[in-house]
Amino acid sequence: MKLIVGLGNPGLEYDRTRHNVGFEVVDRLARRFGDPTSGAAKARFHGLLLEARIEGERVLLLKPTTFMNLSGLCVSEAIGFYKLLAADDVLVIADDLALPCGNIRIRADGGAGGHNGLQDICAKLGTEIWARCRIGIDAPGSMDQTSYVLGRFRPDQQEAIESGIEQAVAAASCWTAKGVNNAMNIFNRKTDPSPTK
Repeated sequence: MKLIVGLGNPGLEYDRTRHNVGFEVVDRLARRFGDPTSGAAKARFHGLLLEARIEGERVLLLKPTTFMNLSGLCVSEAIGFYKLLAADDVLVIADDLALPCGNIRIRADGGAGGHNGLQDICAKLGTEIWARCRIGIDAPGSMDQTSYVLGRFRPDQQEAIESGIEQAVAAASCWTAKGVNNAMNIFNRKTDPSPTK
């Protein structure tokens, strides 16, 4: 069994914001691979949980409803309940200000890079050894960082972020079937995203 966690903030006011690209990826995975016999997402582990089957593997799709900065509570509860190994069984998907919009990077471990959701997961799990897929949202430039990540993508970013979300869906599927090293080899390529202002 695998666990794929998409990070974001709950509530309609945060829908489609830059900070919620992790939610977007999990929603698309649910639509494509969700188990129709399991019904709608269930409120569990301070999040919304849905079962899926990807490449023959049972996968739990999870969106924390704790708000971004407390994401670790949800992730640690799910891992504990299902007795998963963070290093082998968990993939977390989150936004990244340091990457160009739409670029994705997969790593098997590492620090939080200033991302509060990833930092809380590291703290609650007591380890940085778990896979993560980061989706670039561009740097905020002169704009306040909080306002930027909680804002929606500009029209000139739409094509790049759409491509990035689709790449992340494909990367999550690859990670499920073939592991993190294969996913890194395939998806951590340099790309030339559409220029953004």
